[in-house]
Amino acid sequence: MNDKWEKDLACAETCSRCSRIFDRKEQRIMSVYTHSPICMQCKQEEENRPDYADVSKEMIAQCLQETDRPYGNAGGYCFHHFCPFKC
Repeated sequence: MNDKWEKDLACAETCSRCSRIFDRKEQRIMSVYTHSPICMQCKQEEENRPDYADVSKEMIAQCLQETDRPYGNAGGYCFHHFCPFKC
């Protein structure tokens, strides 16, 4: 897991998938596939992939094994794969 995810997410200036530039107050979210910041449109496309549910479950299991914070903890790595974040 990326140990500098908070900085990557908070400071992301572009979507790692489509390269669109983020507005300063725009929400961004972590991809369950790449663990990189993506825009909400790319997240919607990600959620429509047929393997999304399985990949999400695997990512959550990996998070729970590697971090000391529960999945629902707003300060945790796992949380920001499913809940948008603003600068």
